[in-house]
Amino acid sequence: MIDFVKHPVLTEKSVRLLERHNQYRFDVDPRLTKPQIRELVQSLFGVQVLAVNTHRPPRQHRRLGAYVGTKPRSKRAIVTVAKGQSITLLPESV
Repeated sequence: MIDFVKHPVLTEKSVRLLERHNQYRFDVDPRLTKPQIRELVQSLFGVQVLAVNTHRPPRQHRRLGAYVGTKPRSKRAIVTVAKGQSITLLPESV
């Protein structure tokens, strides 16, 4: 199950969403639907999910010499968590 959530997205915008609206951003498997993402986040992190928004960012092109290719397509999920609950994204340092 953890393989479906690839990693959290930590950018300036995602930190701003976290502070203002209690929303977390994850890169997930492109085959997952919104109800599946909701159940997955609730079971993995033990939080109540209020809403799930998804989008598929445009592909990124990569060049190596004369060859041009693209990175695999991904899906990004923005998960809104109930007020007063949180998800630990980074392990606490000792």
